[in-house]
Amino acid sequence: ILAASSYLYSYPPQSLFAIGNLISFAVQPTAEKGYEYGSLHFDARNTEIYDIARARYYFTRAVEIDPSHRNAQHQYARMLFLEGDFKGALEHINIALADDRPSSPSSYYIRGLIEGFAGNYSASIVDYERYLENDPTNWAALNDLAWVLLKDRQYEKAELITSRGLEHFPDNPWLRNSRAIARYELGNVILAHDDLREARAAIETITTEDWLRAYPGNDPNIAPQGLDALKKSIQENEERVRVNLASKRDA
Repeated sequence: ILAASSYLYSYPPQSLFAIGNLISFAVQPTAEKGYEYGSLHFDARNTEIYDIARARYYFTRAVEIDPSHRNAQHQYARMLFLEGDFKGALEHINIALADDRPSSPSSYYIRGLIEGFAGNYSASIVDYERYLENDPTNWAALNDLAWVLLKDRQYEKAELITSRGLEHFPDNPWLRNSRAIARYELGNVILAHDDLREARAAIETITTEDWLRAYPGNDPNIAPQGLDALKKSIQENEERVRVNLASKRDA
């Protein structure tokens, strides 16, 4: 026993934590444990124990043990979505939303994400709106809804949605960038330019921790790339606006 204890203490604390959970789950595997342990490894804010492979194991076992466990189905769908399996993700999130009685309104949000990336914009819009009925000032949901509206060429509604978010989060670069796109497509180039200028200033204050809060299921190691992608989008949109304004001056 002493030798075994010394062996275990040679591991870092996060490894001991993971080993303890594996032993507990092996002794008494339940869907609730699978959901709980998988979620711990699937939270980007827990950078020391984030491990999507472990999360996959627990979520897969949880839904095998109890297919009616809605929280486990929700998390499994999130994971499949991040892996690009939209068909599988939709199947599992639909189980979480069976009878439209979700354990959490967030299941509507996840289904909206899946549908949006799969190109089913009309269904995505409906689900985002359902989610926002319960959390009307969630800026990430408002921005994701705006993204779908932009993809669906509903520019006026996208402008309204992002403006709604900016009433509460005036320095949010995601919302500023999205509203700039909507305004540009509506022909309001000067207003789009103003939004992009504000977005460029705001992005300089955003940290990787802010990004992780916005995208809690993603690998924390890609947070810098996520911020760079937003910066690049703002820069590219600013260039489009500059070209447009220059062409109008030269006309």
